[in-house]
Amino acid sequence: MLSVLSYGRLVARAVLGGLSQADGRDYSLITASYGFGKDFRKGILKKGMCYGDDACFIARHRTADVLGVADGVGGWRDYGVDPSQFSATLMRTCERLVKEGRFVPSNPVGILTSGYYELLQNKIPLLGSSTACIVVLDRRSHRLHTCNLGDSGFLVVRGGEVVHRSDEQQHYFNTPFQLSIAPPGAEGVVLSDSPEAADSSSFDVQLGDIILTASDGLFDNMPDYMILQELKKLKTTNYDSVLQTAQSIAKQAHDLAYDPNYMSPFAQFACDNGLNVRGGKPDDITVLLSIVAEYTD
Repeated sequence: MLSVLSYGRLVARAVLGGLSQADGRDYSLITASYGFGKDFRKGILKKGMCYGDDACFIARHRTADVLGVADGVGGWRDYGVDPSQFSATLMRTCERLVKEGRFVPSNPVGILTSGYYELLQNKIPLLGSSTACIVVLDRRSHRLHTCNLGDSGFLVVRGGEVVHRSDEQQHYFNTPFQLSIAPPGAEGVVLSDSPEAADSSSFDVQLGDIILTASDGLFDNMPDYMILQELKKLKTTNYDSVLQTAQSIAKQAHDLAYDPNYMSPFAQFACDNGLNVRGGKPDDITVLLSIVAEYTD
C-alpha cells in the first residue's frame, strides 16, 4: 500500500510531466544564412539566396518555419549548363509553395516532390541536377520534420551534443542521390532519383535546440567536433548572434577547404574508398543556422 506521502509524490510527478508535455507555447526558428561560392576568391559572391551552385531558402507560414538547401551538381558545366539554375529554381519553387500554404508541415517530402514536379512541367526548358534537404518546424506540436536527398543535410544539437542528424545518401563515392532533369532522349543516361527516395525523420525539439542545415561543402570540410566547438559561441537567440556564429562556421570551413595539408572528412572518406587524397575540398559552402525559440508576433 502506498503511503500518503508517496502517493503525493507520484501525483506531483504526473502533473509536472503532463505540464512539460503540454507546453502550450508556439515555437519558431531564429535563422541566419551565410556561405561562400567555390569561386569566391575570383570575386563571385552571393547572389540572392545562392552561394555558387548552392541555393537555399528560409520561409515562414502561420503554422511552420521551413528551411531548404540544395547543391547543384557541378558536372553539368562541362555540357554548357549552369548548375546553379537548377538548384536555385528548385529552392525558389519550394519557398513559394510554403508561402502560399500549399504544404503539410509533417510532410517535407511533399514540398520537395511538388517543387520538383513543377520544374518538370515548366514550359521554359531547365536542365541540371541537385541534392536537397528540407527542414520543417511545426510551431504548435514542437516537432521537426525533415527530408534529405543526397549529401546535404542537418544536425540538431542540444546541450553541446548532436542528438539528431540526417543520413547521407550516396550511390557510390562522391556520387550522391540527386533530382535531375535530363535533355530529351537522355533520361535513362543521366542519374536521377525520385524525391520520394529522400530519407525522412520526425522528432520533438526543445527551446534552445540548435539546428544546422548545410550543403556538403560544410560537412566535407568540418568534422562534428569542430562544428560543436563553434556552436559553443552561440549563447543567445538574438539574430545577430546566430548570424555571427553562422559566419564563423562558414569561414572556418572555407579556410580549411583550401588547406592542402589538412586531412578533411572528405579526404578521409576518399582514403577509405582506396583513393590517395589529402587536403580540404574546395566547394560551395552554405550554412543555415537556427535556434529554437518561443514564437513572438
